[in-house]
Amino acid sequence: MIEEERMKMIMDHYENPRNFGPLENPTVTLRGGNPNCGDTLNIYIRTGDGDVIEDISFDGEGCTISQAATSLLTEFAKGKTVEQVGKLDSDYLKELLGKDIMITRPKCSRLALETLKSWVREFEKGKTA
Repeated sequence: MIEEERMKMIMDHYENPRNFGPLENPTVTLRGGNPNCGDTLNIYIRTGDGDVIEDISFDGEGCTISQAATSLLTEFAKGKTVEQVGKLDSDYLKELLGKDIMITRPKCSRLALETLKSWVREFEKGKTA
């Protein structure tokens, strides 16, 4: 992706976030934050049969990068299985956001991903318990 296109996409997701706002009747509400820069995040997830994420949304406050990355991740996660979301890594974000952003703003870039992956680990533990 050309850098100019990438920045337009990031700004679009920041200014017009997808899946923004509390979800009605979520299965789980996740909270994440980055106290050093003031990013706060709530992710609402409703799962269905077969571990599918039927719906996902978020709200919170933060910088352009943290909010855009969360919007992008909710777009990816909707309709996916918990296992598919669990396989996401920083390489996926690097592809979306660009290497420079991942290097200069790593905590902002990864806040939503780390919050989701923490939930996936707990979800998987609960399945095996």
